[in-house]
Amino acid sequence: MDGLLFALTLATAVSAGLVGGVFFAFSNFVMKALGRLRPAEGAAAMQSINITVLTPAFMTALFGTGLACLVLIGWGFADLDEPYAGWLIAAGAIYLIGEIALTGAYHVPRNNALARVDPESEEGARIWRAYVVEWTRMNHARTAAGLAASALLAVALQAG
Repeated sequence: MDGLLFALTLATAVSAGLVGGVFFAFSNFVMKALGRLRPAEGAAAMQSINITVLTPAFMTALFGTGLACLVLIGWGFADLDEPYAGWLIAAGAIYLIGEIALTGAYHVPRNNALARVDPESEEGARIWRAYVVEWTRMNHARTAAGLAASALLAVALQAG
């Protein structure tokens, strides 16, 4: 594995682990804490989180890692005869499906639905009670995807 590929793989492994760690925190204590609040308080807090998470730093970590994974998948296919190639392809695919696709297809629509309700309303309380369980359940998959991609990229580094 040459210098540029090594550096990109290492940086992507760290970034995938970072993103997985953010989702780990949400799955293991943030959502549990919000779920202990009154529904109106929990929903309002999550509405605020869903706005404040849209920072350049987090968006770069989430989507920049996705872009790096696309590059690594392409590099893996270009170097298919190398021992690290399959690890790059697998790690990139897991990240793109488990982080990017799951976020866009599952979490963002639920976040948008939560954003449209008044947290103090009966509908807001009903949506929040389902949201906190369902959103968290699927967030476990995002956690696993980020950490798995990070681990597979570490294996690719070892193989290279």
